[in-house]
Amino acid sequence: MIEIGAQVELSHPAERVWRALTDRELLGRWFAEAEMVEGVPDRMLLHTAGLPGFEANVEVEVTERQEPDLLVLACDEAGRLSELTCAVTTTKQGCRLELREVSTHGAWSAEQHEPREQQLRQALTVRLPAILDWLAFQQVDLRGADGGMTAELPLIGVRGRAGRNPRRRRTLVAVVAGAVLVAGTTAWVTLPPDPKPAAAPAPTATASPTVTAGPVTVAPTATPSARPSRTTASATTSPSRTPSAKPSRTPASAAPPPPPPPAPVTARYETDSDRLFGYTGEIVVRNPGGALVADWAVVVTLAEGTTVDDVDGANWRQDKQVITFTGAAVPAGGSQTISFDVRDSRPNAREPESCTIGGQQCAGL
Repeated sequence: MIEIGAQVELSHPAERVWRALTDRELLGRWFAEAEMVEGVPDRMLLHTAGLPGFEANVEVEVTERQEPDLLVLACDEAGRLSELTCAVTTTKQGCRLELREVSTHGAWSAEQHEPREQQLRQALTVRLPAILDWLAFQQVDLRGADGGMTAELPLIGVRGRAGRNPRRRRTLVAVVAGAVLVAGTTAWVTLPPDPKPAAAPAPTATASPTVTAGPVTVAPTATPSARPSRTTASATTSPSRTPSAKPSRTPASAAPPPPPPPAPVTARYETDSDRLFGYTGEIVVRNPGGALVADWAVVVTLAEGTTVDDVDGANWRQDKQVITFTGAAVPAGGSQTISFDVRDSRPNAREPESCTIGGQQCAGL
């Protein structure tokens, strides 16, 4: 286990420090540019490639948040995984910010460790205080002259926890990302998922037409010495050649057997969103037939150690790694959408191991 730590005393309130850690634009001013991962509110990508001690950009995800005191982040930097803890403690002069990053998979090289820690300390002791001073000046209400000067600069537009905008959740991701970048993130190997083409629908088997005329009407070949009969119907082939019954009077091609009926319902799987340790899956069950289908079940097999929660659109039950989804009847030409959240122990897992409906493979997987 390799650890990097840094601590700084700041003459600013904990709420202001929290904002500097969690606001994406402010984070980019004192540490590194950051961008949100589309569709995932608690994940952020920090552009740290090229900074001292960093070999690549760092992807971070918030795993614990107690505003404005504690942030815990899971960090992934080009195959190295680490956990970053950011603790803010209120003091008489302002607050104390302490960062502690522990490597959980992989390790920084000796050439990386020292410059990475120096980069973190410089960001905390030089650039962060400057940003906090600038932020404090921006928050001064110059119109409030009647109030006089105060020891603490007033904050404009900063609300308590109960009134926080829900979008602050995204800001939290920025905090995580900032802390991760600042602390120097180590991450597991991030293997990009191999793009899989959508599975084509199962082909419908169509039997080839079977012609039954030859063996029945070729009596002269089977019995060359026999007197030719007036009608082919009276000809009799040898048992070895025609084990079937009496031949037809009029040689004709037999009608091909009808193709097997299509599956009552079909299903397609897609990964709606993903994160470091899990993803959200979506299954669309369709009824292409002309009659309502009331009895259907989708069976999904997950990796070992994986759990499911927040299921929407179906009833479900779990037996070890097998999840069975059932639901309301699907009308003719209609569909039913199932959404479910997966907590996967494998980093960067993107999809279940298998998905079937009525014994047929789900498309898209």
